[in-house]
Amino acid sequence: MCTLALLGTAISVGGALMQGVQQQQLADYQAKAYEQQAQAEAQSAAFEQSQERHKQGLLQAQARAQAGASGVGIAGSPTEVLAANARQGQMDLKALQYSSQLRQNNLNSQAAISRFQGKQAMTGSIVDAGSALVGGLSKIYDPAKAVTLGGSALSPRASAAIAGGYSGLY
Repeated sequence: MCTLALLGTAISVGGALMQGVQQQQLADYQAKAYEQQAQAEAQSAAFEQSQERHKQGLLQAQARAQAGASGVGIAGSPTEVLAANARQGQMDLKALQYSSQLRQNNLNSQAAISRFQGKQAMTGSIVDAGSALVGGLSKIYDPAKAVTLGGSALSPRASAAIAGGYSGLY
């Protein structure tokens, strides 16, 4: 019976630890996925900004060509319009960059949260394993079969009877 109880306790402890290890592995995997998404977001934003710069360059060139074709000089109002368009283009690029950075920060935060949850799961499994160990060992312990050191497991009356040569015990 004691062997079965020890075996059951060992299985409970091992199961609790394995569960924590698996949860931590899953959390680490999820964290890596979030980090990869953040990296993909950065690459996507860089491409989108490049496309936006190209588009703005084409629009600026087209505006200069139209101003030149209409016979209006580039100085004065057309220059102000071109400068305003360039400023707006820069604001558009910064908005793209900012929104991408927000998404990247969110994904990196999710990765950190996932790793933290994995560590918490591992800690929880260690506590569960310790609890299973204590619970299992407490079921094995039988105070009636316990050996005492430095004292007698017998009642005071029985101890006195033994010391007195068993007289008056019956």
